[in-house]
Amino acid sequence: MKVFFDTSSLFKLYHHEDGTEELMRLFNKVGMEVIYLAEITKIEFSSVVWKKCRKNEIDEDIAKQLIEKFIRDSAKFNFVTEDRILRQHAQNLIGKHWKKGLRTLDSIQLASALKVKGQIELFLTSDKLLSEIAQTEELTTK
Repeated sequence: MKVFFDTSSLFKLYHHEDGTEELMRLFNKVGMEVIYLAEITKIEFSSVVWKKCRKNEIDEDIAKQLIEKFIRDSAKFNFVTEDRILRQHAQNLIGKHWKKGLRTLDSIQLASALKVKGQIELFLTSDKLLSEIAQTEELTTK
């Protein structure tokens, strides 16, 4: 299966938390032949890790290991390049979905997924709002 992960779902592959088991069951059931990520995920992933560390949910050594593992794994992922057109699309998505509360980074994630919409079968996010908005943009979500 060809899947786009936002950062909230991707992190569950690296650190056990609520939703990890469900994601692993999906992995085992359908398999993942291609994983697409937004380019911004490289920054967001580190931000999530250090936030978990700051909140004492993981220690600093684990944080460093998670980031190193993600960097090593990066060669396996297809990153959706961010450019002027993608940023404009993200801005348009905020204008379209502002009443629902679409935020900046989520708009970039969504615009990235929409850029490869014809190449993906599933958009994975743990963010309920982003999932709802993605569905209105005709992405299949889980």
